[in-house]
Amino acid sequence: MKIFCIGRNYRDHALELNNPLPEVPLIFMKPATALLTDNKPFYHPDFSNNIHYELEVVLKISKNGKQIDQKFASAYYDQIGLGIDFTARDLQDQCKDKGHPWEIAKSFDYSAAIGKFIPVTEVDLDSIKFQMKQNDKIVQQGDTKDLIFDFDYLISYVSKYFTLQQGDLLFTGTPAGVAKISIGDHLEGILEGNKLLDCKIK
Repeated sequence: MKIFCIGRNYRDHALELNNPLPEVPLIFMKPATALLTDNKPFYHPDFSNNIHYELEVVLKISKNGKQIDQKFASAYYDQIGLGIDFTARDLQDQCKDKGHPWEIAKSFDYSAAIGKFIPVTEVDLDSIKFQMKQNDKIVQQGDTKDLIFDFDYLISYVSKYFTLQQGDLLFTGTPAGVAKISIGDHLEGILEGNKLLDCKIK
């Protein structure tokens, strides 16, 4: 099982971090050990003083595929959910300054929290509204109509370089509003009014 992640896929998020807009999808990966499932708590690691939440719509790959044509891409995912890409922003900034890869900032243990998945037939894939609550306050709001690269384009693009396999996950990018978490926080991910993700920070 592979976890693919797309960076800077919402214009406002790229701008809030002073990053240039991508001309092609920015792909990075997390290992299976990054998964945090079943609404288990996230234990704040001691190697970072600035862990950020990044709420994202996640696609679950439903069958194997390679070099997938964009017009057929929708046949390769049948469930969607919400996930949090936990990011050690201080470590990421250090890596970027040195031109180093981001793995220690993005791919550490339990850095990919995922909630429940629902069938794609239950939503309008062109405009999925979702939001993050931190301690009952809405801190992120997104709509997939604002994606720079839409779902089908991402499936096609990623599959040019990596074979997609049933059960793989694709984090599709985060909207603006990312910020620091603290021990004691309660994070909730809501998609079209349905709470799919619940995570406490310990």
